[in-house]
Amino acid sequence: MPKTVFLGSDHAGVALKAALVAHLQAAGHDVADLGPAEAKSVDYPDFAKLVCRRVLDTPGAAGILVCGTGIGMSMAANRMPGIRAALCVNEYLARMTRLHNDANVLCLGERVVGLGLAASIADAFLATDFEGGRHQRRVDLIESCGLAAPI
Repeated sequence: MPKTVFLGSDHAGVALKAALVAHLQAAGHDVADLGPAEAKSVDYPDFAKLVCRRVLDTPGAAGILVCGTGIGMSMAANRMPGIRAALCVNEYLARMTRLHNDANVLCLGERVVGLGLAASIADAFLATDFEGGRHQRRVDLIESCGLAAPI
C-alpha cells in the first residue's frame, strides 16, 4: 500500500537519498525530498528535525533519513518525542522494527549499504505494519522515557 514518505539527508547521504526518492516514486509512494539537493556540507540534525516534524504532522507517514553511517541521523531523530527511528542494515531489521517497535523513521548509511540493499530495506520497512498487542505496551513505555521518576 502506498505511503507518504519524507526523505532527508546530510551531504554524505545525498546520492543514496536521490536514488531512494526515484525508487519509492516508481513504487507508487507519495514522496517528498526535504533536502539537501547537493552534497555541500550541511548539519544532519537540521534535516533530521525537518523530516521528523513532517512525519509527526502527517498521520500514517514515514520518514527516511540518510547520512554516511545512519548513526548521527538516528541519534538526532530519536531526540524528538513521538519519533521512533531505527538504523537498519538489512530487511529483517526493517521488518522487525515496524512489527515490534512501530518505528516511523528509517535511518540508513550511504557508506554502509548499497543502493540495491537500501531499496530492499526501505521496501520492507514501508510494507510492514505494526503488530500491536503486547508490543503496544512497550512502545508506550518508550514514549514515556524520561517522564517517569529515576530508577
